[in-house]
Amino acid sequence: MKEERKQEIRDALERFCMRYGSQKKATAALKDISEGTISTILNGRFDKIGDDMWSRLEAQVMPATADYSLADTSARLNLLGYFRKMKEDSSMMWITGPAGVGKSTAAREFVSKGQNAFMLTCATDMVRSDFMQGLSAAVGLDNTGLNVRETLYAIIRHLVTLERPLLIFDEADKLRDDVLMYFITIYNELEDRCGIVFLSTDSIKRRMEIGVSYNKLGYNELYSRICRRFVPVKPATRQEVIAICRANGIEDRKAIHNVLVEADDAQYDLRRVKRSIVKQKGLKSLSNQ
Repeated sequence: MKEERKQEIRDALERFCMRYGSQKKATAALKDISEGTISTILNGRFDKIGDDMWSRLEAQVMPATADYSLADTSARLNLLGYFRKMKEDSSMMWITGPAGVGKSTAAREFVSKGQNAFMLTCATDMVRSDFMQGLSAAVGLDNTGLNVRETLYAIIRHLVTLERPLLIFDEADKLRDDVLMYFITIYNELEDRCGIVFLSTDSIKRRMEIGVSYNKLGYNELYSRICRRFVPVKPATRQEVIAICRANGIEDRKAIHNVLVEADDAQYDLRRVKRSIVKQKGLKSLSNQ
């Protein structure tokens, strides 16, 4: 790995540590990275770190969009605005949108640039202990030796000491009911002291509707805490895809047309748009050789 890239990773690591307030808390948020390794890198002793460790660290602290430029789509601007508002007001919101609209990307962007903002990506196979372990790591706590309930309250005690913290739960609709209901306790303990944002596809609407209508445990309480509404974000438009192309240095009309064809075919899924743009940039690079 080149020295320039190592310096970029080192700078990203420093920002990561600043977000958590200490190297110890940052270490808890990283996987298979020791506090000693962090200190060594921050002190500039790059020769002491092997390439495998550099790659491992790069994957965790470097933004996924480092080599890809974002544009001001309405979805991205709205999402960033919602995150700021929920953080400032210590409020709770559930945002929905189709896959590929940019929810996760906006969340990672916001978390990477703001202090006391934390993100957890949820999964269908998460049991309660997995969820608490993931949330503990996300906020920079080591829950070794604690049971699930003790971990929950350790997280809560930590968050109330922070200035305007924000929790973002990506793909929250994938959580099982028994895990999803933890949010009632989290909200009750952190009301007016921590912002909470859920991100998911529209599938949560039907699930919530059924849960409330059948009086399933916790659903009415959770629905009330998000003010009985889901806030939608919409896919990118044709003009916004063109803007993304130009933000990434694509000006050729044919190349833009090719991206638009793929975008239309994929219902303007921004993952497909990114892949298409990367392909067009690669073709441009080859033609210039």
